[in-house]
Amino acid sequence: MKVAVIGGGAAGFFAAISCKEHHPEANVSIFEKSSKTLAKVKVSGGGRCNVTNVCEPQSDFLRHYPRGQKQLKKTFNYFNRNDTLEWFESRGVKIKAEADGRMFPITDDSQTIIDCLRNEVERSGISLFNKKGIVELKPHANGGFDMTFDNDISDYFDFVIVGTGGSPKNAGYDWLRKLGHSIVEPVPSLFTFNIPEEKKLKALMGLAVPSAVVKIQGTKMVQDGPVLVTHWGLSGPAILKLSAWGARQLFDMNYNFKAQVNWTGGMNEEELRQQVMKIAETESKKKISNAKALDVPNRLWEYLFDRIELDGHTIWAEVKKKDKNRLINTLLNDEYTVAGKTTFKEEFVTCGGVDLSEVDFSTMQSRKLPGLFFAGEVLDIDGITGGFNFQAAWSTGFVAGKLAQ
Repeated sequence: MKVAVIGGGAAGFFAAISCKEHHPEANVSIFEKSSKTLAKVKVSGGGRCNVTNVCEPQSDFLRHYPRGQKQLKKTFNYFNRNDTLEWFESRGVKIKAEADGRMFPITDDSQTIIDCLRNEVERSGISLFNKKGIVELKPHANGGFDMTFDNDISDYFDFVIVGTGGSPKNAGYDWLRKLGHSIVEPVPSLFTFNIPEEKKLKALMGLAVPSAVVKIQGTKMVQDGPVLVTHWGLSGPAILKLSAWGARQLFDMNYNFKAQVNWTGGMNEEELRQQVMKIAETESKKKISNAKALDVPNRLWEYLFDRIELDGHTIWAEVKKKDKNRLINTLLNDEYTVAGKTTFKEEFVTCGGVDLSEVDFSTMQSRKLPGLFFAGEVLDIDGITGGFNFQAAWSTGFVAGKLAQ
């Protein structure tokens, strides 16, 4: 039995290893069109590889997928977060959990995960081919597939697992359309917000606010969590969650919209007003820059004064009522004009791909073509940041490798 795995990323490697584990007699080959394998594993999590997330139960875990949560429920019944931890730890890779739920190898080095996967491929006798792109995949008359490579050489395979990852361009899926599959048009997910006109905000680059609420004006989109100021605008978990859940809507807006930030972490106006009045009374002789009304970073506090043109050297006793109102409004409803997006670090994630209705998620087999399987982000599945996209890759890869026969 000959099995071709197209794609040398996390899903492709895991599918190939699973296939060899379930079918030791199979001749399994991984074909990667570039010169590098596991490239996204290398850069993920700031080079540490965010393997999965501590989140449980499974129902809560699934809520972190804007697309695919219903379908992944089936796949997770066969291979879930706990199985992932057991799989890596049984191969000598210890995994640790951090306070925010993300899980990393204890070495804090993505190379640990890469070495584990590559060692497993080598130990299992799986063939790995770099710089070997696929030009065409055709169903064979008697079952199986004829695959033509970019050097015009063709070969026959009984089963094919597609783990090519997401493509930023619609044309990147044309070869799957030729096989009869419907493709949900790809658009970016997990991106940060560019705010080019607000130069004073960008001067706060590196500042992190532990808890904020961000809304997209004119929509129902809202998320909370940490916000990070970058040299191009806003990032951090709250922004990334918004970009994932709103991927298609923000694409339709051409990434031009107004973002409204509540810097207090969700206080309402009455709560904040009471706090401002209290500090104005108890610290009346202090400069407003030295006596904060709530726990936000000092640089942000001072920036907000500047934003409403209030001198930070003013003592609280001299702050006029209208200025207190403006400060309260800015803390609760700070508004920024977003004009464009930036990919989050080097982690490119797409919303879109192979239509999920055309895949059996208990086997990952195509409903259109028996013998064709899918794994990972080539499907219209994506999760928010935090290890959820890798978990989808491990789970779909493992199940696809079992090859329902």
